[in-house]
Amino acid sequence: MGQALGLLAILILVGLTAVFAMGEISFAGSRKVRLAQMAKAGDQRAQLVLRMKERSGNYFSGMQICINAVALLGGLASDSAFSGFFEPILEYFFSPATASSLAFVCSFVLVTMLFVLFGDLIPKRLAMYQPEKVIVAEIRFLVFIITVLKPFVWLLTWLSNVLMKFFNLPTAREDRLTSEDIVATINEGSRAGLIAPTEKDAIKNFMNLEDRYVPSAMTERDCIVYFDLDESTQSVAQKITKSPHDRFLVCDGDIDHVIGYVDSKEMLKLTVDGKPLSLKDSELIHPVHNVPDSLTLSELLEQFKDQRMDFAIVVNEYGLTMGLVTLKDILSVVIGEFSVLSEDEQIVQRSDGTWLVDGATPVDDVERMFNIDRMPEEENYETVSGFMMYMLRKIPKLTDKVEFEGYRFEVIGVENRRVDQVLVTKIDASDDQENTEESKA
Repeated sequence: MGQALGLLAILILVGLTAVFAMGEISFAGSRKVRLAQMAKAGDQRAQLVLRMKERSGNYFSGMQICINAVALLGGLASDSAFSGFFEPILEYFFSPATASSLAFVCSFVLVTMLFVLFGDLIPKRLAMYQPEKVIVAEIRFLVFIITVLKPFVWLLTWLSNVLMKFFNLPTAREDRLTSEDIVATINEGSRAGLIAPTEKDAIKNFMNLEDRYVPSAMTERDCIVYFDLDESTQSVAQKITKSPHDRFLVCDGDIDHVIGYVDSKEMLKLTVDGKPLSLKDSELIHPVHNVPDSLTLSELLEQFKDQRMDFAIVVNEYGLTMGLVTLKDILSVVIGEFSVLSEDEQIVQRSDGTWLVDGATPVDDVERMFNIDRMPEEENYETVSGFMMYMLRKIPKLTDKVEFEGYRFEVIGVENRRVDQVLVTKIDASDDQENTEESKA
């Protein structure tokens, strides 16, 4: 009967140890964001967990009291739990005194293994799998235990806080959610199949809008089709036919003196109605919004939303027009290559394994394409053309080369002192050896 009671006591104590161990690890591993969602859905237990997290010192002190108390009781019960099973067997091989001592050791080892395996390791692994569900299921029982042990909990909490402050250690957990945490969660969701690869790329690109500036997504000034204020109707018609855009800028002399923009549909309506078309008509020209080139794409998107517009002129610190940016340009950055038609791709791989890169390609796109962590001092330029100028320290000419991160960037097209096309070639080990021999020679 004594052995049966001892065995029952051990099983109860192992169960309590498992409950307290799961309560401790799930409380530490549970996320406030997930608990807040559960509380918002009406789970009062989740709200109780959130309140306990505000005074986590009391909670952990209570758990330690319970875990250590159960461990001590388990040690006391280990002698009578299994000694009676081992002692008769060991007496066949040893003297009664030796068999009794060995039986105690065997009982102690077995009880320790039960506590470690079923009271600690397995429960903690289960709790870490879904910490929010586990702690929500146990919280009321654990709060009751902590309330009963409140005097001891208060004393241990006070002593631990004094020691933590004395050694200048933090007494509260800093539960901050960073962009790196979000990216890691997205990557894990993608690996688990919960987030499609296209969705993962779109989310990460959207988060990168804060790090990309407007010039990286704009249409450069040399590529903008605009109307001059004194332009003839025939010339306007030819430009619309050649470049059928929804809107066209109207300038007074050159692109640096933008007056506004005209809508193609309004111009078409005037033509259909047989009315004269004059770019000097104030009712036909609409005001255009200007933004500085120092804005990030995230800030520009916020301005588009607040001011209900979908395009703007990008100007530099001297008031000169650098380019034009639209909402579609920002969406292209978010969606990536899926929004770009094949004939408009800025990076094209050739059959020989090399790549043709447009000089206006943003360096962020080059980094993603060639798995480059960071271009050298990339805050000084926005495009591949700027990268070549910065690395060469001069206006690039045909056949000028730059080698970086195992790739050779060679200028194969120059237009108006700007790099128009770059040929990118992956450098093999044999190429490196040849370059080394040539430099020695």
